[in-house]
Amino acid sequence: MAEPVRLGRRDRADRILDVARDLLLSWGYRRVTVDELARRAGVGKGTIYLHWRSREEVFHAVSAREAATMADAIVQAIASDPAEVALHRYVRRLFVEAMNRPVLRALYTRDADTLDTFLAAANHQRLEEGKLGVHRDYLGVLAAGGLLRPDLRPEDLGYTLPTIVFGFFAAEPFLSPAIGLTLEQKADQLAETVRRAFGPSKVPGLGAVKRAAVQAIPIFERLARDYRAAAYGGDDDD
Repeated sequence: MAEPVRLGRRDRADRILDVARDLLLSWGYRRVTVDELARRAGVGKGTIYLHWRSREEVFHAVSAREAATMADAIVQAIASDPAEVALHRYVRRLFVEAMNRPVLRALYTRDADTLDTFLAAANHQRLEEGKLGVHRDYLGVLAAGGLLRPDLRPEDLGYTLPTIVFGFFAAEPFLSPAIGLTLEQKADQLAETVRRAFGPSKVPGLGAVKRAAVQAIPIFERLARDYRAAAYGGDDDD
């Protein structure tokens, strides 16, 4: 009989989070218990508590891991094409990436049937607050590089930008299929709205765009690291 494979802490955490994600999407937050999660993941209940202190923390980790993967995609996009650093291109990618990831889609569209009280959980709120500093730094890079309207300061976008972006997410549950727009078309409309509202009237030169991209990549890499730390608590494989 083959010896069972011993998983490292990170691999074991990922297996638990995979099961937690699937249960969350199938059953909703309210119905998932730690007992059921442990049974389906093939681990003892105590093993789950080695990684996370509560059921809420498990699902916080699920969303943080998804967000880290999305931040990775943003980094890769900017590294491949510096023009992706522009604000309208960034929010377009954010919208598409989030809508293509069921857990993030549920978070951004405020899907109460799936997430229930998790939407108001303290850990989730801290996760959202953590993004604010990153976005301030990113907007600062854009402003310094001439990639925003010259009359705007980064802090001027603190209310209007999220209102526009999250308005597109919030509208999703209420849109009739008869509207006939694909996800890509909706993302294009979001990007154009943001470009018209906040973009410079003159297209920045390639040099300015490349410099902004070089400065923005570490900002989003930091965001990905922060999300992973929230998901795994700094655990490494043993």
